[in-house]
Amino acid sequence: MSDLSEKRVVVAKALAQQWLEKRSRAEYRLTVLYGHPDGNSRGLPRLLKAFRDGRIKLGKLEPIPDLGIRTGFDSVEIWSEDRDRILSVQKWLNAKGYETTGVW
Repeated sequence: MSDLSEKRVVVAKALAQQWLEKRSRAEYRLTVLYGHPDGNSRGLPRLLKAFRDGRIKLGKLEPIPDLGIRTGFDSVEIWSEDRDRILSVQKWLNAKGYETTGVW
């Protein structure tokens, strides 16, 4: 390899690192499993979306504007940059009888 091409690779890696550092962020995830004792867990994604949009309140919790929600076959996955708020949602869900995997 020539000296010039090695310099190009180093510069490209440095630029890629700068780009990633500007755009990457920490994200915390929580999985809520279906199977609530009352059998009403299928409406959970709609409830979480309304909470995110500020249309309803979940206890004393503040809405999470960047809350992401993905519905799976037997679970709902939620994520956000705000770890403390995700933990508070987990506590609220556990108090209501939902089973969660924990924040990771």
